[in-house]
Amino acid sequence: MNTPIRPRRNFYGRLKGKSLKPSQKGYIDEDLAPLSPGLVSWEDNPQRDPLDLRDLFGDRPVWLEIGFGGGEHMVHQAAQNPNVGILGCEIYINGVAMLLGKIRRAGVENVSVYPGDARDILDVLPEGSIDRAFLLYPDPWPKSRHHRRRFVTPEHLAPLARVLRSGAQFRVATDIEDYVRQTLEQVPQHGFTWAAEGPTDWEKPWDDWISTRYEQKALREGRVPHYLTFIRD
Repeated sequence: MNTPIRPRRNFYGRLKGKSLKPSQKGYIDEDLAPLSPGLVSWEDNPQRDPLDLRDLFGDRPVWLEIGFGGGEHMVHQAAQNPNVGILGCEIYINGVAMLLGKIRRAGVENVSVYPGDARDILDVLPEGSIDRAFLLYPDPWPKSRHHRRRFVTPEHLAPLARVLRSGAQFRVATDIEDYVRQTLEQVPQHGFTWAAEGPTDWEKPWDDWISTRYEQKALREGRVPHYLTFIRD
């Protein structure tokens, strides 16, 4: 079998911030490998063999959080939904360390963590295998020339649509009005329907929402959160 050709993928943003605390280094050293979803990166899986989600989570439905930040939402959802498996990806290692600390303190066991590019994990998820996906306060890339770097572009939305089952939810939260505009323009072009039933739907958080530190920062700075739900056709 021929090895797939690795696409050229630029990454923009931070891989690491301040030096990790000793406790955070401990989380990375001790907890990250046991929570790995398997062989995801191109170096480890050049054939792009699909992940075995049944081996990870059994018969549970699987949810995907794309860029989990500090992990508040992911751990909250895992604790509230023990019958669901939650797979999170985040390339910012400081955020990964924060998530691992929260997982340890909460004692949740229905999670898996990939410390890398979401595009790599979308490559190896089986078609129609994800029941819900979250994109919460993604990097806004505010300059017009950088809008192509946003997640809500065909490079990301096409593979996301492939891995979501029919009827699955895709939730997007952002405090950037232009990100809302681009989301509403782009997402429906990739097999999704906006689930709004009234003009104020996007102003109301989901019933199971927990406000993240990014949202709290936005509120302090006077920005208005928007909550968008799409259904995979």
